[in-house]
This record gives sequence, structure tokens and C-alpha cells, in this order.
Amino acid sequence: MTNRREMLKTGLAGAALAAGGTAASAQTAPAAGINWRMTSSYPKALDAVYGAGDIFIKAVSDMSGGRLQLQHFAAGELVPGLQALDAVQNGTVECCDTAAFYYVGKDPSFAFGAAVPFGLNTRQQNAWFFQGGGLALFNELLAQYNVIGLPIGNTNAQMAGWFRKEIKTIDDLKGLKIRIGGLAGQVIAKLGAVPQQIAAGDIYPALERGTIDAAEWVGPYDDEKLGFSRVAPYYYYPGWWEGASAILLMINRSKWNELSASDKAIFVGAAHQAHTMTIARYDDVNPAAIKRLIAAGTQLRAFSPEIMDACAKAANELYEEIGAKNPMFKRLHDHMMAYRNEQLLWQQVAEFNYDAYQIRSRGRR
Repeated sequence: MTNRREMLKTGLAGAALAAGGTAASAQTAPAAGINWRMTSSYPKALDAVYGAGDIFIKAVSDMSGGRLQLQHFAAGELVPGLQALDAVQNGTVECCDTAAFYYVGKDPSFAFGAAVPFGLNTRQQNAWFFQGGGLALFNELLAQYNVIGLPIGNTNAQMAGWFRKEIKTIDDLKGLKIRIGGLAGQVIAKLGAVPQQIAAGDIYPALERGTIDAAEWVGPYDDEKLGFSRVAPYYYYPGWWEGASAILLMINRSKWNELSASDKAIFVGAAHQAHTMTIARYDDVNPAAIKRLIAAGTQLRAFSPEIMDACAKAANELYEEIGAKNPMFKRLHDHMMAYRNEQLLWQQVAEFNYDAYQIRSRGRR
């Protein structure tokens, strides 16, 4: 793995090349063109999250003068959305855009490539991935599955989702059937809820029929498109399981190693562009979307401190249980949480107080 000094110098490029197992200087293959297939875990209708892949693909083509081409396929067009990793791993497609925590059934450590409950916010996750060594460490896990990972976007802090009834106490979670991804489902199961993992396109009918009682997806812009407000009036926050949620490009490791050093650099540069633009897009579109939802009758609700504390306690218990049996999970957890705590020490000083003042005084200026 790239050592920390090299990571600080090279950021994402160093992490990606280290994960690929081939130093840039060793690449001597001619810069031939490619025509890869890229399957997605998302439907095309969700233009922000699916759009991260489109931005990446266009940037790759533009930077290479059209020599490097990728075809983007929505969830279900080639393979089901939740089988994207499998398709890349076995070579059915060359790459995919997905959320790593969809694959916690293979190894709970996959969550660290997307989001973990009470983990990092977007800024902290970027710092951990690109400067703190987190991406290189996560790619050690991906190497076991014949893939490498590059972040190409982030949804930023998410909402806690749509509920058919109010959640006032911990007891209201007991027996609640909720669509929820990643490790969060295991956390709320400790509190008596019944987690369901359902692909984006299947959430609305399940909520409408009452097959599930609640569902989380992303935030106002995406949730409005999926129509959840029509069948569940209460919109809860914060999504403590996704203070940030990375969109990950996974590339077949063998195909990555066939690329020249310059083409790898194009992929890394395009990933950076998509990552930055997708973060900005969500910040741009969510304010208007939340206003439209409230105007249409959505009722915003905050989880009580009692519920937040109980969920945090359950999350910490889960991490201890998994870490006792899974060394990779423990390495990632300990590394990330230590980084989070250092970040919080700094962010509470300047940025938190600046934002808090701006929020308090917004109506007075």
C-alpha cells in the first residue's frame, strides 16, 4: 500500500495506482482506445446520482480526444442494480457506478467505501479518502474482489427518510419495516425495526402497498422525483447513517492494469471532476426541492435526542461485534473513526460556529 507520505503527495492518483498494483513508471503499453461498458446501480430518472457516471464518462472522452469511450447502462438494463459489483468482478462489464455499502452481505467492510452510521460528513470523507489514506486502505479490501475503486461523487448528508407514522420514541421503531441500506439496517434491527434492502425503482410501490412502513433514499431532490411524499407524509432528519455517501466507480482490476499510465491519469482526473461536480449539484438542487416538498404538505420531523443517542449506542455495539470477527473491518473502523474525531476537533472551532451564526441570523439580514 502507498505509504502515508506518498498519499499526502499524490492523493487519489496515488491511492488508485497503488490499489491497481502497478506503478505508473512500469506502464509501457501503447495508448490504445477502449470501448467499455459501465453498469449502474441507479435508474436514469435519478439524474443527479446517475449523472455522476455521465459526468465521468464525458470527462474521460473529452480528455482522451474521444479515444476512451464508456457506455453507461442504468440499473436493470444489463444486470440488476444490486449486482453491479458481481458483474465487474467476473468481467461481465468493465466497470460500474454504485454504492459500496450495497455489498455488506459479502463483507461489512464495504460500508466504508460509501457511508457508515455516525461516520464522516462529506468534507471529512474527502479528507480521509484523498489525504488520510482511507481510499488506499479501502482498496485493499476491493483487491480481494478483483476491482479497484475511485469516488466519482457524493450525495452529501442525507435525510432519514419517509415514514407513514410519526416516530416519537424508541418504541415506535419496534416492528417498523423500513427500506434502508448498508450497516444502518443492522443498527436499527438492534432497536426492534425490520430492515429491508430494496432497489430504488421498487421502493415507491412497496411503500404505497404498505409492504414497508418507511423508506430512506437520499434527500429532497431525489426523493421528490421518486414521489415518496404521496404515500408517506413524515420526512425525518438527520440521516445519521449517511452524513456523507460516496458514489464509487468500481473497475475490473485486470482491465485497469491494461491501461497505460496516461490513461489511468485520465480516469483519475475524470473521477475528480465528477466527484466535485456531483457534490456541487446536490448542494444546488436540494434547497429548492425541500421548499417544494413542504409547500406540497410534507411534514418535516427531527429525530429526538433520545432516539439519536439510542441509535449511536447500537451502532457502537455493532462495530465492536463485527470488529471482533473481522480484522479488515476493525482496521477501517479504527482508522476512520480516529480521523473523524480529529476532524471534529478542528471543525467545531471555526466552520461550525461560522455556519451556526449564519443560520441564526439568516432572517435578520
